[in-house]
Amino acid sequence: MSTVLVVEDGATDREIISRYLQQAGLAVVIAKSSEEAHEKLHQSKPDIIFLDIILPGQSGFELCRDLKTNPNTSQIPVVLCSTKTTDVDKMWGSMLGADAYLHKPVDQAELLRTIRQLIY
Repeated sequence: MSTVLVVEDGATDREIISRYLQQAGLAVVIAKSSEEAHEKLHQSKPDIIFLDIILPGQSGFELCRDLKTNPNTSQIPVVLCSTKTTDVDKMWGSMLGADAYLHKPVDQAELLRTIRQLIY
């Protein structure tokens, strides 16, 4: 079973994304901040990471950059999920190494399509 790390500080978005992933047969690990995400990554390596951009402390953009420049995590696909939907935000995410960018509220079909493209 594939494991997904969901880094999301919003309870509603966290619950919706987690439910969609669990319904798809994936194991879900939750982090509510970038700091907590770092802790979870030290415990185990997920198959994919869903990452909010606006987080307490370190932003999702900064965490994405850290993940993609670290040899231990650089191969893990990162999907940014955000209400920030401008072309500049998407371009910035791509420049930092994000593998996909989903808009909130997340569409279940689009989420599953993205997962299939990145880990199956």
